[in-house]
Amino acid sequence: QVQLVESGGGLVQAGGSLRLSCAASGRTFSSYVMGWFRQAPGKEREFVAAISRTGIITNYADSVKGRFTISRDNAKNTVYLQMNSLKPEDTAVYYCAAGPGMRVRRDDYDYWGQGTQVTVSL
Repeated sequence: QVQLVESGGGLVQAGGSLRLSCAASGRTFSSYVMGWFRQAPGKEREFVAAISRTGIITNYADSVKGRFTISRDNAKNTVYLQMNSLKPEDTAVYYCAAGPGMRVRRDDYDYWGQGTQVTVSL
């Protein structure tokens, strides 16, 4: 069982940056692949990024590649999402998730946080 709590969301102007954090409970954090998803109003929840158990392998949605960076600190049971060059279309609730493999489908992740709102203004 893993409990996830996101933080770091907020309001930022286009072109700005935010860093999201997701703190996990339990001693099995390093055994999970971690992912970030987002859901904008009226849209499906979509994959943003994922990171392997050791942090060596990462995967990104095309829409954020080159702007967002996922990382993890297994000693702190925390995964991060550094978001640069933010655009209004990045506005969404951002969720972290834990699962067994490097997947892009939400159904492949077992544990979810409650989400944190990111709003990017013009």
